[in-house]
Parts: sequence; C-alpha cells; structure tokens
Amino acid sequence: MSVVVEELTRTFGAIEAVKGISFAVEKGEVFGFLGPNGAGKSTTIKMLCTLLKPTSGRALVNGYDVVQMPTDVRRSIGIVFQDPTLDDYLSAEQNLRYHCMLYHTPPATRPTRIDSLLRLVGLEDRRKDLVKTFSGGMKRRLEVARGLLHEPQTLFLDEPTVGLDPQTRRSVWEYVMRLRQSTGLTIFMTTHYLEEAEYCDRIAIMDHGRVVALDTPDALKRQVGRESVHLVVAPEDVARAALVIGEDRRVTHGEGGELQVECAEGASGQALAAQLLRQLTLSDIAVQAVSVHAPSLDDVFMRLTGRAIRDETAGAKERLEARLRGRGRLRRRS
Repeated sequence: MSVVVEELTRTFGAIEAVKGISFAVEKGEVFGFLGPNGAGKSTTIKMLCTLLKPTSGRALVNGYDVVQMPTDVRRSIGIVFQDPTLDDYLSAEQNLRYHCMLYHTPPATRPTRIDSLLRLVGLEDRRKDLVKTFSGGMKRRLEVARGLLHEPQTLFLDEPTVGLDPQTRRSVWEYVMRLRQSTGLTIFMTTHYLEEAEYCDRIAIMDHGRVVALDTPDALKRQVGRESVHLVVAPEDVARAALVIGEDRRVTHGEGGELQVECAEGASGQALAAQLLRQLTLSDIAVQAVSVHAPSLDDVFMRLTGRAIRDETAGAKERLEARLRGRGRLRRRS
C-alpha cells in the first residue's frame, strides 16, 4: 500500500477537524479526495505530507510513519500545492536545477532527469525562458515536473488546476495520466472539479471531518440511483396514463409538465426513452422534449453533504483570486 491511514485525528483547540478517519491507497492508484470546504481534506493532506502532526491515530506513506519517519516520507513523495510556488524570475530549467539541489539529486543524473521531464510535460523548447512568461497551464505542468524530479513513489496534488480554464485543466490532466501510465506512480489528489474526479480509480468523500463514502466513481453513482428518462409532454396526466411502466420503475412529476421515468436496475436509458416515445406516439400524445439523465458525482456529493459541488467550485475560485490579489499578482476588475 502507498498510504495507510488508521483512526487519524487532528484537533485545533476545541475544534476536531479530522475525526478518526481510516482508509488505504494502493500502489499505482489514482485516489481522489472530495468534500465541502472545511471538511478536513487539506488538514488530512498536510498530515500525510508531514506538514502537520496528527493528534492521534497513525498514518504510513510509502511504508514510513509520518510522525516517526518524516524525513523518509518527504523523500518518497512529490507535492504540487494549490498555490503557485515557482520562482517567476528563474527559467524553467533553473527552477528544476534548484529543486534537484534541495533534494540532493546526484549531479550526474540531474541533466538527464531534467531533460526527460521537460520533454514529458511538453516544455523542452521553453527550458531557457523565464517562468513569468508562462501561461497558467505551463506553470502547472512545470510544477508537476518539479514534483517528480527526485523520483517519488507517491505524488500529492492539492487542487492543482484550481483557477485554470477547462481546456488548460484538461491538458494538465492528460500529462498527469500519461505519467501514471509510464511510471506506475501513485497519485493522491484533491479537487473541486467533477470531470477530474472521474479520472480517479477510487474517491473518498469527506464531510465534517469524516470519510462518509469511499468507492469507485461508478459505484458511488449507482448508490444514488438509476438512469432516468425525462419527458416534457402535454397533457401530462393523459401521457402518464398511456405509459406502460413495469413495477420496478418509478414515475415522478417534474416542473413544467415533465414526467421522469426511472429505468429498471441495469437497464439502458436510451432503450427506455425509445420505448416510451413509441408508446406516446401510438397514443397521439405530443412529446415536446426528451432526455436521458444518469446519476452524477454531483448527485452523490449532494446526497452525502447536502450541497452541490459546483457551489464549492465557485467558492474555491473566489478564494484563489483573493489570495492572488493580496500578493499583488491579480488586478482587480473595474
């Protein structure tokens, strides 16, 4: 196992931020951490990366105890923080060379490691350019390369793409997944973006300091419900009477004359939609719109935490902008 957590707890005075959580991350796994702001995700990550000591419980990272062997833990992990940490007034290559020195990478291997990682993240032709000339996505890719210079066994990504546009986020994740495939690296990430969570082999959802769910994305979505067909019809009561629905399906009313028909266990929403359209057409009932809905991770998040993850995403962006303004790195909108 890359990460083993047993009854891990962290308190700040009277506040219990992490409440006896337990989980394990397998080697080579992409493991995701989701949860509302203040759920305890960042506190947990800081304990696993030896930036905070647990109040109680135990955590092993790459076989090393985070309290008893913090130096060994740090040597065995790479970290990409949510906040930018590159030196803008150094070149890409100089940033990587400085990191090699901090981690005592053997001088003989430094040029090869730097060359291969810059090539991997697509920045080999910008190696001599100052980082301040890079786009947000390029900086993130360079930070990923820097986190891999000392050949860690586990890479921690703390909301690595927050504040980036969707196209850049997708580009960063293409590089990260390529790393996983080529190196077998274990990736432990936190994110607010549902499309990123879909990359994970398993997801832990945290709320109020506890892990409230842990499974694959598909298994979590199945817990919420089945696929359903949404029909906008008129008149609604006549349409409902015309439908032949099995006992293992539910029909509910939505807004604006919408009927929602839940699929049978394991059934296809597309197949059910075709069946329902055929029945309504034969009954001369007008169908204004039809769509198939599948449970999403947002549905899972809402069911378990009582809020939509898109609300958390907006809050994260506002906090990042506030931090950047405070450092004079983002101009206020007029």
